[in-house]
Amino acid sequence: MNKSITPTIEGGLLVAITVVLGLVTVYVPIIGLMVEFFCAVPLAVLTARQGAGKGLTALVVSFLLLSILISPLLSMRIALTFGLSGVVLGWGVKNNFAAVKIFLATLIVASAAQVLMLAMATVIMDINIIETQLEVIRESFAESFQMYESMGVDPARINDAKNQVEPALQTLALMVPTILMFTALTTTAATYLTAKWIFPKLQIKMPQFPPFTEWKFPAIFFYMGIVSGLGLYWGVTRGWTQIEEITLNLLILSAVLGIVEGFSLISAMLDRYKISKFMRWFLYVILILNAFLLQTVAIVGLMDMIFDYRKRFLSGK
Repeated sequence: MNKSITPTIEGGLLVAITVVLGLVTVYVPIIGLMVEFFCAVPLAVLTARQGAGKGLTALVVSFLLLSILISPLLSMRIALTFGLSGVVLGWGVKNNFAAVKIFLATLIVASAAQVLMLAMATVIMDINIIETQLEVIRESFAESFQMYESMGVDPARINDAKNQVEPALQTLALMVPTILMFTALTTTAATYLTAKWIFPKLQIKMPQFPPFTEWKFPAIFFYMGIVSGLGLYWGVTRGWTQIEEITLNLLILSAVLGIVEGFSLISAMLDRYKISKFMRWFLYVILILNAFLLQTVAIVGLMDMIFDYRKRFLSGK
């Protein structure tokens, strides 16, 4: 921003940009899906320049304006999901936090916003959104099975597929916390990447993550994977639905972190032996597409949290 622009004018311009982006998100198909990830950036810029107080004030003003122009519920979604994340990210940049700390703080706020939005939608609309979505999926499968029957597909195979649908949907219902977390993770990553792209253009210093080859998670996630695996077995075999739900989500979380650390370890090893980029990506694609190999990567990554293979093998002469 030009230095001749006062903080008040700058705040007003950034609020206006936020409102315009919110309107595009709602009223412009397809493009709006991409634009919504930029809704957090103006508030992040304002907070990074003028502090959290101005950022929160701008968030409230943006919400009120969008409520007038569209609807309070849609405005609340934009404000909570993206606006609040932008304020938290800008606050972290303002206070010179490390990139990991900023990302985690934004992720926590985005996750809380997802839970709050789900609760508000359930209360305001007086419906069980999760069950409604599952019913839509059931109807979609039913229509697909009818189409296959009309095409002359073997009825036995169709019946086998029908018998697999309901258990899969029940498992999906148990995974709602994980789905909300990954939705928040997507929002956080998109917010961080857009801010990383725009902040340097505005002479705002954006902290950088350490190289991917150095990513390492605490050992507690290894133990969480072990405990959640045992808990999931007990929950399934004894019919403890609540234990099954908790441990299933924890197991998925630990497995995903294990996959990330496993690929980080593999990248470090490939760096050490100076493997070409083509061969690296070829190997990554094979590992991702093969379920057994991907599980192996997750196990290796979880084990690396305990044994630190990089320190044992990669630092050796």
